[in-house]
Amino acid sequence: MYTLADATWPQVNRGTVLLVPVGSLEQHGPHLPFDTDTTIATAVTQGVAERLAEQGAPAWVAPPIAIGSSGEHQSFAGTVSIGSDALHLVVVELVRSARTWAERVVLVNGHGGNAAALTSAVNQLAFEGQSACWLPCRTEEFDLHAGRTETSLMLHLRPESVRLALAEPGDTRPLAEILPAMRAGGVAAVSANGVLGDPTGATAEEGAEALALMIEQTTMDVLVPGGVAVG
Repeated sequence: MYTLADATWPQVNRGTVLLVPVGSLEQHGPHLPFDTDTTIATAVTQGVAERLAEQGAPAWVAPPIAIGSSGEHQSFAGTVSIGSDALHLVVVELVRSARTWAERVVLVNGHGGNAAALTSAVNQLAFEGQSACWLPCRTEEFDLHAGRTETSLMLHLRPESVRLALAEPGDTRPLAEILPAMRAGGVAAVSANGVLGDPTGATAEEGAEALALMIEQTTMDVLVPGGVAVG
């Protein structure tokens, strides 16, 4: 595994790709841990690195950015957020540093609330001539937050951290329908338990299938030139 934290500097060849998981430390209902997004983003990133190595394009995996922009969850105790401005700055400085030896930096994002900061940071970096992009883990294509997909993924990745007996439905309406209320009052305005979706029925098998799809799609996005937008 190409894990940067475990490597020594002579092992790191200049001109390689650096993959950076980006997550959050935020509530995920009464049944999932605060680091759910970080755990999923890290698993996807590690899977992508394995796929790239199989195709002769090895990349290094950085430690995750484990606290992101989660202001919409701040009503729930335990949530820790650095906000969009700070995340923007962290990403810009991280990429500037890594690009002194890496050909490209790819940020693999596990939390939708990070999108604005990642987009603005990558756009600034593009203006500076830096080669960087961000990719979503695409859990939103399955459900929104702490629902069946994320619960299944965590049952597959870290089942000991899932309190399955406490899993219960939250607000199951589409994002477009609840977004105005969320923008005004955060997740708590639409879901008292912090869940957007229905986690009941989640299984580790579904999680394994979802993870494989996410790894496949993200790997394709990394490999296909022009297949990744900067913003």
